[in-house]
Amino acid sequence: MTEEKPHILIIDGMALLFRSFFATSAMGHFFPNDAGVPTNGVQGFARHTMTAASIFKPTHMAVCWDMGAHTFRNDLFDGYKANRPAPPEELVPQFDMARDASALIGWKNYGEKGMEADDLIGSMITHWDGKAEITVVSGDRDLLQLLRPGVNIALIKKGYSEYDIYTEDRFVEEYGITPLQYIDKKAFTGDTADGYPGVKGIGPKTALTLIKQYGSVDGVVAALDELTPARRKRIEEGMDMLMLSRKLAEIHCDLEVEASLEEMPIPNYDDHVKQTLEQLGYSLVMRHANSLYVTN
Repeated sequence: MTEEKPHILIIDGMALLFRSFFATSAMGHFFPNDAGVPTNGVQGFARHTMTAASIFKPTHMAVCWDMGAHTFRNDLFDGYKANRPAPPEELVPQFDMARDASALIGWKNYGEKGMEADDLIGSMITHWDGKAEITVVSGDRDLLQLLRPGVNIALIKKGYSEYDIYTEDRFVEEYGITPLQYIDKKAFTGDTADGYPGVKGIGPKTALTLIKQYGSVDGVVAALDELTPARRKRIEEGMDMLMLSRKLAEIHCDLEVEASLEEMPIPNYDDHVKQTLEQLGYSLVMRHANSLYVTN
Protein backbone atom coordinates (compact mmCIF):
# COMPACT_ATOMS: atom_id res chain seq x y z
CA MET A 1 0.00 0.00 0.00
CA THR A 2 1.45 3.36 -1.06
CA GLU A 3 1.82 5.89 1.74
CA GLU A 4 -0.05 9.12 1.04
CA LYS A 5 2.20 12.13 0.54
CA PRO A 6 1.95 15.08 2.90
CA HIS A 7 0.26 18.20 1.52
CA ILE A 8 2.13 21.39 2.41
CA LEU A 9 0.40 24.76 2.17
CA ILE A 10 2.94 27.55 1.59
CA ILE A 11 1.71 31.09 2.21
CA ASP A 12 3.35 34.11 0.57
CA GLY A 13 3.03 36.20 3.73
CA MET A 14 4.12 39.54 2.32
CA ALA A 15 1.78 39.28 -0.67
CA LEU A 16 -1.20 38.62 1.60
CA LEU A 17 -0.16 41.35 4.05
CA PHE A 18 0.13 44.02 1.32
CA ARG A 19 -3.09 42.96 -0.38
CA SER A 20 -5.01 43.03 2.90
CA PHE A 21 -3.60 46.39 3.91
CA PHE A 22 -4.44 48.21 0.68
CA ALA A 23 -7.86 46.56 0.31
CA THR A 24 -9.00 48.01 3.63
CA SER A 25 -6.95 51.22 3.86
CA ALA A 26 -8.52 52.36 0.58
CA MET A 27 -11.77 52.65 2.53
CA GLY A 28 -10.09 54.24 5.54
CA HIS A 29 -10.30 51.08 7.64
CA PHE A 30 -7.14 50.52 9.73
CA PHE A 31 -8.62 48.74 12.79
CA PRO A 32 -6.22 50.26 15.36
CA ASN A 33 -5.49 48.32 18.56
CA ASP A 34 -5.63 49.78 22.06
CA ALA A 35 -2.26 51.45 21.48
CA GLY A 36 -3.56 53.11 18.33
CA VAL A 37 -1.42 50.95 16.00
CA PRO A 38 -3.17 49.87 12.77
CA THR A 39 -3.83 46.14 12.43
CA ASN A 40 -5.73 45.94 9.13
CA GLY A 41 -2.93 44.24 7.17
CA VAL A 42 -2.12 41.76 9.93
CA GLN A 43 -5.73 40.76 10.46
CA GLY A 44 -6.38 40.40 6.73
CA PHE A 45 -3.26 38.26 6.31
CA ALA A 46 -4.30 35.97 9.16
CA ARG A 47 -7.87 35.66 7.90
CA HIS A 48 -6.66 34.86 4.37
CA THR A 49 -4.32 32.19 5.73
CA MET A 50 -6.96 30.59 7.95
CA THR A 51 -9.40 30.48 5.06
CA ALA A 52 -6.79 28.94 2.74
CA ALA A 53 -6.10 26.22 5.30
CA SER A 54 -9.83 25.48 5.57
CA ILE A 55 -10.19 25.28 1.77
CA PHE A 56 -7.07 23.35 0.76
CA LYS A 57 -6.95 21.14 3.87
CA PRO A 58 -3.16 20.69 4.04
CA THR A 59 -1.40 18.35 6.41
CA HIS A 60 1.32 20.96 7.06
CA MET A 61 1.77 24.75 6.71
CA ALA A 62 4.56 27.30 6.27
CA VAL A 63 4.60 31.09 5.81
CA CYS A 64 7.39 32.74 3.79
CA TRP A 65 8.42 36.40 4.20
CA ASP A 66 10.69 39.00 2.65
CA MET A 67 13.32 40.00 5.18
CA GLY A 68 13.96 43.66 4.38
CA ALA A 69 13.70 45.65 1.17
CA HIS A 70 17.28 45.10 -0.06
CA THR A 71 18.06 41.80 -1.79
CA PHE A 72 20.76 40.43 -4.08
CA ARG A 73 18.65 41.64 -7.03
CA ASN A 74 19.25 45.25 -5.93
CA ASP A 75 22.97 44.50 -6.10
CA LEU A 76 22.54 43.23 -9.67
CA PHE A 77 20.45 46.22 -10.77
CA ASP A 78 20.02 49.39 -8.73
CA GLY A 79 16.73 50.09 -10.50
CA TYR A 80 15.16 46.90 -9.16
CA LYS A 81 11.87 47.87 -7.48
CA ALA A 82 13.22 51.43 -7.25
CA ASN A 83 9.97 52.75 -8.75
CA ARG A 84 7.95 51.52 -5.80
CA PRO A 85 6.94 54.12 -3.21
CA ALA A 86 7.89 53.66 0.42
CA PRO A 87 5.26 51.72 2.38
CA PRO A 88 2.62 53.86 4.09
CA GLU A 89 3.42 54.69 7.71
CA GLU A 90 0.34 52.74 8.83
CA LEU A 91 1.79 49.59 7.25
CA VAL A 92 5.38 49.79 8.55
CA PRO A 93 4.77 48.45 12.09
CA GLN A 94 2.62 45.65 10.71
CA PHE A 95 5.56 43.81 9.09
CA ASP A 96 6.87 42.57 12.44
CA MET A 97 3.37 42.33 13.88
CA ALA A 98 2.31 39.96 11.08
CA ARG A 99 5.24 37.60 11.65
CA ASP A 100 4.60 37.68 15.40
CA ALA A 101 0.90 36.96 14.90
CA SER A 102 1.76 34.11 12.55
CA ALA A 103 4.02 32.53 15.17
CA LEU A 104 1.43 33.08 17.90
CA ILE A 105 -1.24 31.28 15.90
CA GLY A 106 1.17 28.40 15.33
CA TRP A 107 2.29 28.84 11.73
CA LYS A 108 5.98 28.31 11.01
CA ASN A 109 7.67 31.43 9.57
CA TYR A 110 10.54 31.31 7.05
CA GLY A 111 12.69 34.15 5.75
CA GLU A 112 16.29 34.80 4.78
CA LYS A 113 18.06 38.13 4.68
CA GLY A 114 18.97 39.26 1.17
CA MET A 115 16.43 36.95 -0.46
CA GLU A 116 12.78 37.39 -1.36
CA ALA A 117 9.90 35.25 -0.16
CA ASP A 118 9.71 33.92 -3.74
CA ASP A 119 13.19 32.43 -3.35
CA LEU A 120 12.21 30.72 -0.10
CA ILE A 121 9.07 29.36 -1.71
CA GLY A 122 11.01 28.08 -4.73
CA SER A 123 13.63 26.47 -2.51
CA MET A 124 10.97 24.78 -0.38
CA ILE A 125 9.33 23.41 -3.53
CA THR A 126 12.71 22.04 -4.66
CA HIS A 127 13.37 20.63 -1.18
CA TRP A 128 10.07 18.73 -1.16
CA ASP A 129 9.93 17.90 -4.87
CA GLY A 130 8.40 14.44 -5.30
CA LYS A 131 8.03 13.97 -1.55
CA ALA A 132 5.00 16.17 -0.93
CA GLU A 133 2.06 17.78 -2.67
CA ILE A 134 2.36 21.58 -2.45
CA THR A 135 -0.14 24.42 -2.75
CA VAL A 136 1.21 27.98 -2.80
CA VAL A 137 -1.13 30.87 -1.98
CA SER A 138 -0.06 34.26 -3.34
CA GLY A 139 -1.06 37.12 -5.59
CA ASP A 140 2.22 37.04 -7.52
CA ARG A 141 2.17 35.56 -11.04
CA ASP A 142 5.98 35.38 -11.00
CA LEU A 143 5.53 32.18 -9.00
CA LEU A 144 4.03 30.42 -12.04
CA GLN A 145 7.59 29.54 -13.09
CA LEU A 146 7.65 27.14 -10.09
CA LEU A 147 4.84 24.95 -11.42
CA ARG A 148 5.64 21.25 -11.81
CA PRO A 149 3.87 17.94 -11.09
CA GLY A 150 2.54 18.01 -7.55
CA VAL A 151 2.63 21.82 -7.25
CA ASN A 152 -0.39 24.15 -7.54
CA ILE A 153 -0.22 27.95 -7.45
CA ALA A 154 -3.42 29.48 -6.03
CA LEU A 155 -3.60 33.16 -6.99
CA ILE A 156 -5.92 35.28 -4.88
CA LYS A 157 -8.85 36.66 -6.87
CA LYS A 158 -11.52 38.15 -4.66
CA GLY A 159 -12.33 38.17 -0.97
CA TYR A 160 -10.93 35.41 1.21
CA SER A 161 -12.06 32.34 -0.69
CA GLU A 162 -11.81 32.88 -4.46
CA TYR A 163 -8.64 31.62 -6.16
CA ASP A 164 -7.33 31.28 -9.69
CA ILE A 165 -5.58 27.93 -9.41
CA TYR A 166 -2.80 26.98 -11.81
CA THR A 167 -1.39 23.52 -12.43
CA GLU A 168 1.50 22.82 -14.76
CA ASP A 169 -0.90 21.38 -17.37
CA ARG A 170 -3.14 24.45 -17.25
CA PHE A 171 -0.13 26.75 -17.62
CA VAL A 172 1.22 24.90 -20.66
CA GLU A 173 -2.22 24.87 -22.28
CA GLU A 174 -2.74 28.58 -21.63
CA TYR A 175 0.71 29.93 -22.51
CA GLY A 176 2.03 27.33 -24.95
CA ILE A 177 5.38 27.22 -23.12
CA THR A 178 6.70 25.46 -20.03
CA PRO A 179 6.75 27.16 -16.62
CA LEU A 180 10.55 27.47 -16.76
CA GLN A 181 10.28 29.21 -20.13
CA TYR A 182 8.17 31.84 -18.38
CA ILE A 183 11.48 33.18 -17.06
CA ASP A 184 12.74 33.66 -20.62
CA LYS A 185 9.52 35.39 -21.60
CA LYS A 186 9.97 37.88 -18.75
CA ALA A 187 13.57 38.43 -19.77
CA PHE A 188 12.23 39.93 -23.01
CA THR A 189 9.19 41.76 -21.63
CA GLY A 190 10.67 42.91 -18.32
CA ASP A 191 8.50 43.66 -15.32
CA THR A 192 7.08 47.14 -14.80
CA ALA A 193 6.19 46.44 -11.17
CA ASP A 194 9.72 45.29 -10.38
CA GLY A 195 11.30 48.10 -12.40
CA TYR A 196 13.37 46.25 -14.99
CA PRO A 197 12.64 46.88 -18.69
CA GLY A 198 13.58 43.76 -20.63
CA VAL A 199 14.11 44.54 -24.33
CA LYS A 200 12.54 47.76 -25.58
CA GLY A 201 10.05 47.07 -28.36
CA ILE A 202 9.53 43.37 -27.53
CA GLY A 203 6.06 42.85 -26.08
CA PRO A 204 4.41 39.76 -24.59
CA LYS A 205 3.11 38.37 -27.91
CA THR A 206 6.47 38.70 -29.65
CA ALA A 207 8.28 37.27 -26.63
CA LEU A 208 6.01 34.22 -26.60
CA THR A 209 6.48 33.72 -30.34
CA LEU A 210 10.26 33.84 -29.97
CA ILE A 211 10.32 31.45 -27.01
CA LYS A 212 7.98 28.98 -28.70
CA GLN A 213 10.17 28.97 -31.81
CA TYR A 214 13.64 29.03 -30.27
CA GLY A 215 13.09 27.64 -26.79
CA SER A 216 14.97 30.13 -24.64
CA VAL A 217 16.82 33.44 -24.49
CA ASP A 218 20.02 31.65 -25.49
CA GLY A 219 18.19 29.98 -28.38
CA VAL A 220 16.93 33.31 -29.67
CA VAL A 221 20.37 34.89 -29.39
CA ALA A 222 21.93 31.96 -31.29
CA ALA A 223 19.38 32.46 -34.08
CA LEU A 224 19.59 36.26 -34.42
CA ASP A 225 20.43 35.97 -38.11
CA GLU A 226 17.05 34.29 -38.71
CA LEU A 227 15.05 37.18 -37.21
CA THR A 228 13.64 40.16 -39.03
CA PRO A 229 16.08 43.09 -39.17
CA ALA A 230 13.89 45.12 -36.78
CA ARG A 231 13.72 42.39 -34.13
CA ARG A 232 17.41 41.59 -34.47
CA LYS A 233 18.31 45.24 -34.00
CA ARG A 234 16.12 45.60 -30.89
CA ILE A 235 17.62 42.51 -29.27
CA GLU A 236 21.21 43.42 -30.17
CA GLU A 237 20.75 46.91 -28.75
CA GLY A 238 19.10 45.53 -25.60
CA MET A 239 21.35 42.50 -25.15
CA ASP A 240 22.86 43.52 -21.82
CA MET A 241 19.48 44.27 -20.29
CA LEU A 242 18.04 41.06 -21.77
CA MET A 243 20.64 38.96 -19.95
CA LEU A 244 20.28 40.98 -16.75
CA SER A 245 16.49 40.80 -16.89
CA ARG A 246 16.64 37.03 -17.08
CA LYS A 247 18.72 36.93 -13.90
CA LEU A 248 16.27 39.24 -12.16
CA ALA A 249 13.24 37.23 -13.30
CA GLU A 250 14.50 33.84 -12.18
CA ILE A 251 13.46 32.66 -8.73
CA HIS A 252 16.37 31.07 -6.90
CA CYS A 253 15.48 27.56 -5.77
CA ASP A 254 18.79 26.45 -4.27
CA LEU A 255 18.69 27.93 -0.77
CA GLU A 256 19.42 25.60 2.12
CA VAL A 257 15.98 25.17 3.65
CA GLU A 258 15.79 23.79 7.17
CA ALA A 259 12.21 22.62 6.92
CA SER A 260 10.99 19.45 8.59
CA LEU A 261 7.40 18.31 8.67
CA GLU A 262 7.55 18.23 12.45
CA GLU A 263 7.94 22.02 12.61
CA MET A 264 5.07 22.72 10.18
CA PRO A 265 2.00 21.30 11.92
CA ILE A 266 -1.53 22.57 11.41
CA PRO A 267 -2.21 24.55 14.60
CA ASN A 268 -5.19 24.06 16.84
CA TYR A 269 -7.03 27.35 17.06
CA ASP A 270 -7.94 26.74 20.69
CA ASP A 271 -9.47 29.11 23.23
CA HIS A 272 -6.06 30.24 24.52
CA VAL A 273 -4.97 31.34 21.03
CA LYS A 274 -8.28 33.08 20.41
CA GLN A 275 -8.15 34.91 23.75
CA THR A 276 -4.58 36.07 23.06
CA LEU A 277 -5.59 37.30 19.62
CA GLU A 278 -8.43 39.32 21.12
CA GLN A 279 -6.14 40.77 23.82
CA LEU A 280 -3.75 41.94 21.07
CA GLY A 281 -6.60 43.68 19.26
CA TYR A 282 -7.07 40.99 16.61
CA SER A 283 -10.74 40.38 17.32
CA LEU A 284 -11.53 40.02 13.60
CA VAL A 285 -9.10 37.11 13.39
CA MET A 286 -10.56 35.50 16.50
CA ARG A 287 -14.09 35.72 15.12
CA HIS A 288 -12.89 34.41 11.76
CA ALA A 289 -11.35 31.37 13.46
CA ASN A 290 -14.67 30.78 15.27
CA SER A 291 -16.52 30.87 11.96
CA LEU A 292 -14.16 28.38 10.30
CA TYR A 293 -13.17 26.00 13.07
CA VAL A 294 -14.96 24.41 15.98
CA THR A 295 -12.66 23.56 18.89
CA ASN A 296 -13.39 21.36 21.85
